[in-house]
Amino acid sequence: MAKFKFDNQPKLTYLTEGQVKLLHEKAMEILERAGVYFQSATALKILEDKGCTVDYEKSIAKFKPELVEECVRQVPETFQLYNRDGAPAMTVGGDGFTFDAGSTGLFYLEQDNLIARDCVADDLRKIFILADALENYDIQATALAPSDVPSDICDVYRVYLALKNTSKPISSSAFGFAGVKNIASICAAVCGGFEELRKKPFIVFDICPNTPLEYNDVKSQNLIDLANYGIPVETISCPIPGVASPMTLAGSLLLHLAESLSGIVLVQSVNPGNPMIFGGAPMTFDMRTFTASLNSVESSIMAGCYAQVARYYGVPVHCYAGLADSKIVDTQAGLESGISGLAAALGGVNCISGPGMLDFVNTFSLEKFVIDNEMISMVKRIYKGVEITEETLAVDLICELGHGSDYLNQKHTRKWLKNELYIPPVTIDKMNRDKWEKSGQNNTYDRAKTEVERILNDHKPIPLGESREALLDDAFRSIMDSNNVETVPFGPK
Repeated sequence: MAKFKFDNQPKLTYLTEGQVKLLHEKAMEILERAGVYFQSATALKILEDKGCTVDYEKSIAKFKPELVEECVRQVPETFQLYNRDGAPAMTVGGDGFTFDAGSTGLFYLEQDNLIARDCVADDLRKIFILADALENYDIQATALAPSDVPSDICDVYRVYLALKNTSKPISSSAFGFAGVKNIASICAAVCGGFEELRKKPFIVFDICPNTPLEYNDVKSQNLIDLANYGIPVETISCPIPGVASPMTLAGSLLLHLAESLSGIVLVQSVNPGNPMIFGGAPMTFDMRTFTASLNSVESSIMAGCYAQVARYYGVPVHCYAGLADSKIVDTQAGLESGISGLAAALGGVNCISGPGMLDFVNTFSLEKFVIDNEMISMVKRIYKGVEITEETLAVDLICELGHGSDYLNQKHTRKWLKNELYIPPVTIDKMNRDKWEKSGQNNTYDRAKTEVERILNDHKPIPLGESREALLDDAFRSIMDSNNVETVPFGPK
């Protein structure tokens, strides 16, 4: 197996190599002794044919260590994601990382930064336009579940709206048995068919097991369908210490590994080599307030730990970070988003979900999404570290200028200024007080609100084109008809 490593980058590690191996061994023990509950008889049969010991009466599959390790080796260490138009967009895995919005929120924070209301389709459309314009979001998550769209087609509608408003790759999920097939059908409509979608995937699916150690019938079938289509799969285990997993972080981490590995085995049993991401959403439960937080410091620690294990396996890794439990965009929101976002990147996580999200991943703020875009730039600068070369060391320049000189007028300064320093473009204030007062005394939120308005007014995503848009509309209309839905916002005419 590939060993985790950090080449030429800052690093944040919690586990020794010996501890990583011990966690792997103990996860193998859990999978072999306790097994995992799969509600789907189809999934159980696939696993039995692959060599698992299956108890159909209890719906439990038990896994042999050699089978798990074989399937882990089949997962690509990296894979290519394309954009909606078939051009290479990003490589998932390796030492790189990317951020995307948090997923499936229910509320939208108004521009007064106080009122959170039920989200609607137009809110989601605005998120897609912002993500299309902002340079640090390489992949677009379907961040909200609009209340003005029928629940039977809400999952496919979100992707339909994304395809109309951004060309970037998409991260999404299915809400029912038909979700994967419906979403695959509209994606195939815009890229030239299912085989083209398999060759040039531009969507990643999140699948969450039911912690502890269960996949219900919907999630099991979703995994099978995704493997049959060859679409990248991101398993999202959600341990909650003391509630849905052992109170200790080590025990919760072990449960996370077992759930994730069992999902890998099912997908690879259907389609060996199917791209996968070792994802997660570890939470902590506050016994005082009865709230579950994706953004506690312990959540960041658990994510950093399973990121090390995923790198030991040699598979891409995901977590939630860059989000906040605060109800508004305030000091707490900045503090939590910045710390967790930086910890995830330095911890070796490839795909980081969360920007824009508040209130335990329930509420989305466009203004926070813009502020988080600049937070990501800062994280990237820290991750980049210091470049050590003969030119950057500048020995000749230092000796030539000698003592008491300044460097302002030097070619070396002009050449390296923008490369070395991150200069915040919009929301972060770097003026002195006099200039700040004369410019209107705007705070970070004020500047973000202005930037949101500017982007929504000025940015025009690359259109699909008439022929592909017609194919998309036809495919989505067919799904609407099969679900007896007549109209949806921004839907086909």
